Amino acid sequence: MLKIGVLGAGHLGKIHIKCIKDISEYQLVGFYDAQPDNARAVAQEHGIKAFETIESLIEAVDVIDIVTPTLSHFECAEKALKAGKHVFIEKPVTNTLQEAEQLIALKDELKLKIQVGHVERFNPAFVAAKPFLKQPMFIESHRLAQFNPRGLDVPVVLDLMIHDIDIILKSVGSAVEKISASGVNVVADTPDIANARLEFANGCVANLTTSRIAVKNMRKSRFFQKDAYVAVDFLEKSSEIVRMQEATGNEGPFSMVLDLGEEKGKKEIIFENPKVHPSNAIREELASFHRAIIEDSVPIVTIEDGYKALRVAHDILNEIEKNLQKIG
Repeated sequence: MLKIGVLGAGHLGKIHIKCIKDISEYQLVGFYDAQPDNARAVAQEHGIKAFETIESLIEAVDVIDIVTPTLSHFECAEKALKAGKHVFIEKPVTNTLQEAEQLIALKDELKLKIQVGHVERFNPAFVAAKPFLKQPMFIESHRLAQFNPRGLDVPVVLDLMIHDIDIILKSVGSAVEKISASGVNVVADTPDIANARLEFANGCVANLTTSRIAVKNMRKSRFFQKDAYVAVDFLEKSSEIVRMQEATGNEGPFSMVLDLGEEKGKKEIIFENPKVHPSNAIREELASFHRAIIEDSVPIVTIEDGYKALRVAHDILNEIEKNLQKIG
């Protein structure tokens, strides 16, 4: 059993605490939160110890779960790694690319594990659709959220779009060659709405749109590939596959058959809804990190994955800033 401690007991940190308590392979030793009143309330609510310092918590555990504001990710992770502890760290992995590079080097030097909390990899709808993704060539992603003052301190690209950046990078598996992007500051001092177009070396194109001032919530991605279309609804936890196969001539009266001419013949359109097994994605990602440590295997979402997503996110922000400067 691995001893684990949580750094940060805000909104997401409390969710992590609840999930860890449900994972029998972990022993939740306690947590640290910088706000004394919140720390006392969380300790009382969950019946766990609130440590007085970050250092004392790190010393007491095998694994540190970092759910603090992004600006403190590097400092917390560096302390934990130098103390010989494995680290789970929420997205975005760090505030800067240089910080992520330093953590990668430290992890390699000390032979420790780091997993980044790109939780949509564990979303049951994406898990169900993943086997059907075969070299997508066009991807369209929409991640819209109703206004919430929490999180306005970071650009929407780092807060929301980075989820889809990670999913797309993993699904395409090719280098990004060109990025075009635009955005608008509506409420905050950083973009609240953003759109980005990613062009990959293998010819794939991805179009991402995100907003945190939308009328309703939406988290959908659509993947188009040869002879198939894959739709994933991350919010409603559903997926749909529309694919074409050779028509055999034995189709039923309600089958959809396309006649593509003499060269390509007839194709039958098949609609499928793969079985989505309900699960708690945060619980699944934390449990997977336990397995990676015990089995000495590569975490499902590596820090290198987190670094790649962060690099693309920063490139998008740079493109948005250039366009905003043109406007004046």
